[in-house]
Amino acid sequence: MSRFAVIIPAAGRSSRFGGLEKKPFVTLDGRPVWQRAAEPFWSRPDVSRVYLVLAKEDRDDFRRRFGHLLAFANAEIVEGGAERFESVANALALVPEDVPFVAVHDAVRPLVTGALVDAVLCAAEEHGAAMPAVAVADTLKQVDPATNRITGTVPRAGVWQAQTPQIFRRDWLAAAYARRGGIAGAITDDAQLLEAIGHSVVVVPGSATNFKITTKDDLELADAVLKARAARTASPPRPASGAFDDDAKW
Repeated sequence: MSRFAVIIPAAGRSSRFGGLEKKPFVTLDGRPVWQRAAEPFWSRPDVSRVYLVLAKEDRDDFRRRFGHLLAFANAEIVEGGAERFESVANALALVPEDVPFVAVHDAVRPLVTGALVDAVLCAAEEHGAAMPAVAVADTLKQVDPATNRITGTVPRAGVWQAQTPQIFRRDWLAAAYARRGGIAGAITDDAQLLEAIGHSVVVVPGSATNFKITTKDDLELADAVLKARAARTASPPRPASGAFDDDAKW
């Protein structure tokens, strides 16, 4: 039974990344970033569909380069809008009403794990809306953008850094998007949109490795994380203390 659909916005401009390719399309340890973000979802039996949202100008090139990756995947390409919320709205309109939950996951978070997805989904099913986040450990400073001078220190108690996937009841998310035009101020993620119409969003402890690829440094760090994971998988487990070891000296 399908428990949720997944929307992966990949229509951004990648202005801070630099280079000739947009962030979702660059290669990370042999695979494009967007694929690493999408695969943990489209391989799940409880996902009804993965909706990959692309800018109109990227669609032809995407199909030429990556169409073979979608040939047997549970995924569909959706045309994006001028802003992120328009891109998510375009995909949300395609989610069948009988799918109870919708996840929104950044196309540039390629290190998400199945365990984290499970934890967020379980919390969303219990509370209606949930997201992963990490408690802020560093001191936060407010800085004047014109002079780069510090103008204040932000108390970090109770401050968490938002991550994705953010998972919501489909009807709650649809209602929030229907009222988007009447909500003042900038909306930077879907959880904020739910909050603006009166719904509470539960936080699930996220992971420091579930970060966004924003700069080239992030890409290098993600590559190191993947290599470390592969090394752990390839290494044989060490015998537990007291267990018999053929190589032990008696």
